[in-house]
Amino acid sequence: MISFENISKSFNGKIVLNKLSGLFKTGQISLVIGSSGTGKSLLVKCLLGLILPDDGFSLFDGRDLVYGDKLLQTEIRKKVGMLFQGGALFDSKNIEENIRFPLDVLTNMGTAEKKERVHECLSQVGLPDVAHKMPNELSGGMKKRAGIARAIVNHPKYLFCDEPNSGLDPQTALKIDELIAEVTYTYNMTTVVVTHDMNTILSLGDFVLFLHQGKKLWEGCSKDILHTNLVELEDFLFVGKIKELLFKEKRKIGVNN
Repeated sequence: MISFENISKSFNGKIVLNKLSGLFKTGQISLVIGSSGTGKSLLVKCLLGLILPDDGFSLFDGRDLVYGDKLLQTEIRKKVGMLFQGGALFDSKNIEENIRFPLDVLTNMGTAEKKERVHECLSQVGLPDVAHKMPNELSGGMKKRAGIARAIVNHPKYLFCDEPNSGLDPQTALKIDELIAEVTYTYNMTTVVVTHDMNTILSLGDFVLFLHQGKKLWEGCSKDILHTNLVELEDFLFVGKIKELLFKEKRKIGVNN
């Protein structure tokens, strides 16, 4: 469980996050949604202590990651898995080395144990035969799968995903969503996903947090999101859905632009 209270952050006098409070529950997928520039990714960075908030705090199962002592911060961060927007694989390392990296840095596992764990994760994400391939040999969807394997290799309690479906076709995006759901429920993790993807918003969110101009304007689950009368949320969902439908129609008739 991740709780946060009154998280605020300003840059050059401009308020970007304005007293945000919330709760992301264990065993659930929590979505952070909103238009570009509304503070979604910044909120995640503040929760993780990558950027210090001007005010407020976050607790990981009651433990303070941002302001706790160094040993506590290290202990918590060992239990955090990250799936970055572009996969963020090291170009100079093969897939096995990429996925093994958190184990090399954060654990005292032996070589054989690391290898076994890496191949276990690759099998779980449907990539059992790519261990010795380089990242440039994989498709975009396969890179995201490899990124998920790396994110879960250290048995994390908390999983953060930044726009996991960015740049993917709808069918591949759906598979990534299904995979995120599978690992969340299998490992009983607290999963937080920053997303614009309409299919993800309408189907994956056990909990949805809608940000607008740095403020929390709505929270609830995906099945309730279409029944709100909040104008800002309706505008966000409507515009996003129209763009998605236009994209699908263009694909049907072969229009590229």
